[in-house]
Amino acid sequence: MTMLFSWKNLTAGLSFLTIRSARQPIGEASGLSGIVGIYHRNGAPIERALLHSLVEFLAYRGPDSRECWTDGSIGLGHAMLRTTRESLGESQPENLDGRYWIVADARLDGRAELMAELQRSGRAVRTNVPDAGLILSAYATWGTACVEHLRGDFSFGIWDARNRQLFCARDHFGIKPFYYVQRGDIYLFSNTLNCLRMHPLVSGELNDAAIGDFLLFGLNYENGTTSFRDILRLPPAHCLSVLTNGLRIERYWKPPTDGRIRYSKPQEYVENFQSLLRAAVGDRLRTDRVGILLSGGLDSSSVAAVAKEVSATNAQTTEIRCYTHVYESLIPDREGEYASEVGEFLRLPVKIMVSDHTQLFEGWDESEFSLPEPVENPLFAGFFDSCRNISADCRVVLSGEGADNLLDFQMWPYAADLRRSGEWRRLLTELANYFWIRPFPWRGVRTRLKRIIGRDADVPLFPKWLNREFLERANLKARWKEWGEHPKLVFEHPIHPKAHASLSLPQWTQMFEQDNAGVTPYPLEVRYPFLDLRVVNYLLAIPPFPWFFEKMILREAMAERIPERVRMRPKTPLRGDPISAQLRKTGADRLKRMHWSKGTDAFIDRSALVPLHGKMNAEQARTHVRPHCLNIWLQSARRVQYNW
Repeated sequence: MTMLFSWKNLTAGLSFLTIRSARQPIGEASGLSGIVGIYHRNGAPIERALLHSLVEFLAYRGPDSRECWTDGSIGLGHAMLRTTRESLGESQPENLDGRYWIVADARLDGRAELMAELQRSGRAVRTNVPDAGLILSAYATWGTACVEHLRGDFSFGIWDARNRQLFCARDHFGIKPFYYVQRGDIYLFSNTLNCLRMHPLVSGELNDAAIGDFLLFGLNYENGTTSFRDILRLPPAHCLSVLTNGLRIERYWKPPTDGRIRYSKPQEYVENFQSLLRAAVGDRLRTDRVGILLSGGLDSSSVAAVAKEVSATNAQTTEIRCYTHVYESLIPDREGEYASEVGEFLRLPVKIMVSDHTQLFEGWDESEFSLPEPVENPLFAGFFDSCRNISADCRVVLSGEGADNLLDFQMWPYAADLRRSGEWRRLLTELANYFWIRPFPWRGVRTRLKRIIGRDADVPLFPKWLNREFLERANLKARWKEWGEHPKLVFEHPIHPKAHASLSLPQWTQMFEQDNAGVTPYPLEVRYPFLDLRVVNYLLAIPPFPWFFEKMILREAMAERIPERVRMRPKTPLRGDPISAQLRKTGADRLKRMHWSKGTDAFIDRSALVPLHGKMNAEQARTHVRPHCLNIWLQSARRVQYNW
């Protein structure tokens, strides 16, 4: 996804009153808006022209209106994208009682429950209050503990004028990005990394550790840092308070390990799951039009089916469209066939989007292809095209991501838990049923043996093309042992250890941020019903057997609601790697025409590079393509030099 960095100097005579774009609201609420804030802890006044320029930069992600507010040493800015019905009359920065001010990129779940909590605490709120207004009321009622009452996707900053405190928070899974900078007495924040790079005090110096992680693993494994030394990332489920005497960061939530739900009747598990999934999808349908990222598999088809049902029963219906990405010739792919069957069954339109045409590094040498951080996918331009095409139809899409992780089946931790608790009858019954239906026990033995004897070509290997000085300076061999050879996952859940631990993986942060308009130049918000807190808490509390075995709970919940062939379809990974396939088809000649940046030599030993070729498997291709990805990104990052 790319970001357009055209820039022109602003004149000193610009107005700092509300600025609204010519494009009018289309009946949806703020959900992918751009936010920015500046706070001078030493009391120095805000340069309003600078704040205004930062907000103008965010116009691409908030085309409906742009507004600034300043009061002495604090300044907040907002670029509005309306993606829910409650925001028709919304205006940010929003204030409450002249004391509290907020800028937020937020979409809340369980609005009715939150409003009831607020009313029980003595604070009346309007039924149509925008989500940012609800967050502000929650802060006014509970202070910094408000995050314990919030559910949904959010990234926000609140200024408390009386206490001279800036309070910021990021949602439980990090679906909404949040970045910040602290330079002396100046604190900056935004949900858009490149917006912070515009500030004259923010340097372009790189973070060696983050660059090292990218070259080793394809992403930064530290959720609290970015590729730039000065710009930090607020991790998921964390909040941050800035006071006159310093900055404090706290974690306010962890995936629970103590939930325990047991029903006497099997159907109760399915019915309660259906109810929670319906609520999760419903809270993400507060919009006039929504897209479904439909793969043709069980997870996304389930989201489409529930969305169709919820829309049909709501007072205000939501128009639903489906989008399916396929390969026609590059690799074997039947997703279009299954997705079309789902669309016909549900009577939903399905747009097939063919991905074969995207070439390796296509568009990466163009001036507008300026990613905030490096990515290891040389076919990333295809994702850009997809975002552009979908955003022309709708501003919100639903994804089935999350179900695979949450429903990761493990029998033996569950059996051990039953043994510890002395539930011998249940243990014997569950084991007998499991051995009766489990697949042939030797499936996968060949793969395991290959890994044991070291002949599995898909096992990651430490790259030999790293610059020796950089390798030693960044201590990359120790980093490789920490994450490459022995990933430091902490298994804390008694019966769902892998599912629980997977929720804290840095890959989620990478995916959410790359799906976000802070990386793409298109106003498109991705929502994830399976990562609704109500669904997550429920699944982590019920027995894995039989409900997680081959996703039984989801298959039972979808009986007669999606095509039977799709409902019973086993998990089907893509039958090939698109990067390797494109290498076999077209080669890597495009790289020969690309300039090699001198700055890249600080990280890469070019003489040791392995030429990309069509016989590489997926792991080899991704490992050896990273130096080229870094090289092109460094060139684009240097083009993004802002002067104010």
